[in-house]
Amino acid sequence: MNFLQTIRIALRGIIDNKLRSFLTMLGIIIGVASVIVMVSIGQGAAVQVSERIQSLGSNLLTINIIGRGANTALSYKQAMEFAKSQHISAVAPVISAITTVKYDNKNSTDVQVIGTNSYFSTVRNFNVSKGRFFLPSDIEMRRKVAILGVQVAEDLFGFINPLGQDIKIHGQPFKVIGVLEAKGNTMMGSSDNQILIPITVAERLMRSRGVRTIYVQAAGPNEVSPALDEITSKLSKFFKNDEESFRVFDQTQVLETVEETTGTLSMMLGGIAGISLLVGGIGIMNIMLVSVTERTREIGIRKALGAKKKDILFQFLIESLVISGIGGIIGIFLGLILSLGMANFMRMSVKITVPVIWIAFSFALLVGVCFGLYPANKAASLRPIEALRYE
Repeated sequence: MNFLQTIRIALRGIIDNKLRSFLTMLGIIIGVASVIVMVSIGQGAAVQVSERIQSLGSNLLTINIIGRGANTALSYKQAMEFAKSQHISAVAPVISAITTVKYDNKNSTDVQVIGTNSYFSTVRNFNVSKGRFFLPSDIEMRRKVAILGVQVAEDLFGFINPLGQDIKIHGQPFKVIGVLEAKGNTMMGSSDNQILIPITVAERLMRSRGVRTIYVQAAGPNEVSPALDEITSKLSKFFKNDEESFRVFDQTQVLETVEETTGTLSMMLGGIAGISLLVGGIGIMNIMLVSVTERTREIGIRKALGAKKKDILFQFLIESLVISGIGGIIGIFLGLILSLGMANFMRMSVKITVPVIWIAFSFALLVGVCFGLYPANKAASLRPIEALRYE
């Protein structure tokens, strides 16, 4: 019996028992589809988080000042000293507070007011959709100007053009010179529910005693590590080697941590989904054992006509592989449909990759071989005389 003939016999057996064959495949179908969907969701989440982190700014270093004793912050001038390094292209110190902003008889509550300088746009990748960003003269001359986030602009002005209008922060008037592009939510909250003002004005408005957060942009990807070392060295001298007084976060380290975490999550989701493949394998074994019992006389006749043990073994293994293979193909299409459906209708971030599809399908075939081996061996080991006597 050749290979093609064996496959035809297997397909004929599946067609003759359509419902039983479909129920046998169901576990494989669900398993393969689940692996594809779960891993695609995990990888999609990883890509989405990575894009969000990268959108915070390129080659970004974040300095958080905790302080000890009298030294609890840096002055704006001290913070800008980092810009003198050849490894650093821009520095944007930040002072922030949560407050209510007013325009006419409208209020926008819980708005984050950020005092910063003209380099904030470059360092944090914030661009304006209307108007302009700060100029160095705005910082130096302590001009009371403001740049609104999209949400704040909508809350206060609706469809009115906010440029040139005056808003009140802590009772003081600020002229709106720009509106930021929409950025959505980040791990640190909404980037659209905030207002930027010059840091020199913010120091007095918020009665700040100094800068506790500084965003630094390295001159290039290869300059991140030297910049980090130089910043750490300067801060260690300022805080007298008390490394608990400050923290410096490297964006690349955060990305690596996120990728490791989401990679582990994807593997875990894939492993959980893979359990259904094992359940499907048990179903294949069960049905194949029933098939061996039903076809005992047929096996006896074939052996009596000269079929060898390997021929019977091969036949039943092929049948198991055909069931798992067809189930795997249907599972792939079902997994792709579900993944695309989630991406289009549920607005979920999904990333479908060819390696995941191949792994799911290969695992389905492996399950078919492993769980079909015992029934196939049982069929091949039947003695012809006993098989022919079987009622």
